[in-house]
Parts: sequence; structure tokens; C-alpha cells
Amino acid sequence: MKPRQMIIALLVGTLSGLLVNALAADAAWVTWVVNNVSTVIGQLFIRLLFVLVVPLLFSALVMGIAELDLKDLGKLGGRTLAYTVVVSIIAVSVGLVLVNVLQPGAGADPNIRTMAGASGIKAAPQPMDTSAAGVILSMVPENAVKAAANGDMIGIIVVAFIFGIALTRTRTAAARQLQGVMEGIYDVTMTCINGVMRLAPIGVGALLFSMTARVGGGPLKQVVAYVGVVMLGLAFHCFVVYSILLRTVGRTNPITFFRGARLAMITAFSTASSTATLPTALLVAEHQLKIPRGVSRFVLTVGATMNQNGTALFEGVTVLFLAQLYGVQLAFGQQALVMFICVLAGIGTAGVPAASLPVIAMILGMFKIPPEGLGFILGFDRLLDMSRTTLNVTGDLVAAVCVARGAQEEPSAPAPRDD
Repeated sequence: MKPRQMIIALLVGTLSGLLVNALAADAAWVTWVVNNVSTVIGQLFIRLLFVLVVPLLFSALVMGIAELDLKDLGKLGGRTLAYTVVVSIIAVSVGLVLVNVLQPGAGADPNIRTMAGASGIKAAPQPMDTSAAGVILSMVPENAVKAAANGDMIGIIVVAFIFGIALTRTRTAAARQLQGVMEGIYDVTMTCINGVMRLAPIGVGALLFSMTARVGGGPLKQVVAYVGVVMLGLAFHCFVVYSILLRTVGRTNPITFFRGARLAMITAFSTASSTATLPTALLVAEHQLKIPRGVSRFVLTVGATMNQNGTALFEGVTVLFLAQLYGVQLAFGQQALVMFICVLAGIGTAGVPAASLPVIAMILGMFKIPPEGLGFILGFDRLLDMSRTTLNVTGDLVAAVCVARGAQEEPSAPAPRDD
């Protein structure tokens, strides 16, 4: 999928839908085309994303845990994992606060809600017992296959974590072969996602035509506000949160850090891939930021797949924005659950363009938010993907600085005495 193709699809779908809405909104042929052509094409694209959710999420989480053996890696791995979890929570919290305060999805045309549910995708089952104990019990499924079939993604995530931890502790040849199978599933799933994204311009154009032909250009104002909120959240996390971490934990001047990291940041913005930026990030870490080679190679390699702060923030903002757009009220506990899933997804999501879209589709299905809204998001996703990848790579470098500082400040063992 080329950015030019997506921009053309965005313009063609939106402008043609607006033209039809202005000239022949109530015509019978318009209703037939929307119901039987454009909506069908758009829903096929959405369903293809949903099909890939379970194998992508399960294999990515299992591989991420299996490749991070904290027992062997010691304190370096523990610090990296702790940093990843804490800073990802901060990133998602920043996004959720901005969405709740600025309300980019509020004030949308009520007619847009009549389009909800056209995909026919069932929402994940919600726990009958809403108490703390009931929610905890509902996180562990009675049957993993049934959980996957019902769209119980929290259960799948828990099973993946248990499976990944067990895989790291099983030292047999068969277990190593199974790990290779998991890696193969992950690779094949990513190939499928790349194939689906080649169809994205057609699917996005069809979704936008259906939306604007029915309700006009009203939702576009909310989408522009959403893009602004995402960019504001990414900028705040990059230049405020990271600066505080660099000053307090990394004991480094933020201005000096950003000056040294600018080559990696530019590469990340242009490629929209943490994995493709990894060689440049390693070069910057060792030669510009003067991070010890052992620390930089480990932290940046792990961070390219596990430390996705920008992705986690983007996913949280997107879910809450679409909930506001379609009038779906999410309580505080549900928003906390969204944050939890986004943090885990940020750890398991691949560092390649558009890898977070199936995860967003999964979260939308969990909370009965119409996945058709992804058509709006995909039209602007290239710019947002480039921006959040820049934050991801910058976060990896910040993590390397902080982890290296912690390793340097460890008290050394006393020298033996010759008494």
C-alpha cells in the first residue's frame, strides 16, 4: 500500500460521497449502491482484519515473552521490562486524558449511529459478575478455543502469557521446534496483513463513500479534531514525558539527547517502521549518545518489538474517539481495561506499518463500537503511523539511556582482601 494510493482513495471516497449526498441522497439507486456495493466492499476489508486478530495477537505475545528470558538476562532485562510497562501506561494515560478533556468525537451527526452494526461482528462476551473478583475470574477462560471463537481477547492474552512463560521454561528440542512454529505463524500472519493492506485503498474508499453518502461531511470535523488530539498526545509524550525521564532517571540533558537522536527520529518518520530504523538507532545510540554497546543492542532490539509507546497511545485515543463518535459510553473501569489491553498490545504489536490496526479492530469489537469507523482512521493513518513510529524509536533510545544510567550506578562488589 502506497501513501499516494491511500490519499487518492480518501479523496475519491469522500468527495464522491459528498456529491451523492448533496444531489441525490434520497434516490433509490443511491441506497442500493450503498447497501449492496460500497458497504459490502468495506465490510469485507474490516472482516479480513478481524480474521487475523487471534493468530497475530497470540503468536506475537508468545514470541515476545519466549524471547525475553529474564532469568538469564538478569537485571538488564528486568529494568527494560519495568520501563516498558510503566512508560506505556503513562503514554496511554496521556492519550485517554486528552480524549476525555478535548472530546474530539463529541457533537457528531446522530444519523451516523444508525450505521452501527453493519459488519455483523459479535462483540466479546462481557463478565456477568462486575465485582473485582468476578472480573479477575473472567480474565481466565475455561476453554481457550472457545475464547478465541467468542472474541474473548482478554482470555486469549492471558493464555498467551501463560503459554509464553511455560515455553521459556521448557528446555527441550520439541519446545524449541514449537517456538519456531510460533514464529512461523507470526511471519505468515504479517504476510497476510501486508496483503490485506494492499486492499486498504479500495476498502477505505468504499467505507468513506458509504459514510458520507448517508450523513454528509459532518463527521469529517470530528476526524480532523481526532488527528489533532493524536498529534498533541504524541508531541506531549515525546517532548515532556521523555524530557522528564531523561532529566530525572537518565541524568541527561534533554536538548543534548534530542540533538543526538535526530537522525534516528528522521529515519523513523520516513520509514514508519521501528524494525527498519533499528540499524540507524543502534548507530545513533553508540556513536552519538555514547550508550554502552551491550546495553544499547539489547534494549533497542527488544524495544523495536516491545516498547511501542506511540502505538499504545494511538490505540487508546482511537478507541475512545470512535466510542465518542458513535455515542458509546465507556465507564472508568472500561477505559482502564482499554488502557490495559493497549499496553499489552504495545508489547506484542510488530514494529511495521499498520500492524496495530487488527488490534484496534479487536478492541472495538470488545466494547460494541462499530468497526466501520476505521474507514475514517485509515484515511489519515499514514501520517499518524509515521508520527507514532517516531515516538516509538525515540522511546527506545530514552529507555537505553535510562537503563544504562541504572547499570552504571549499581554499587560494584568489594575487592577481595588478602588477610
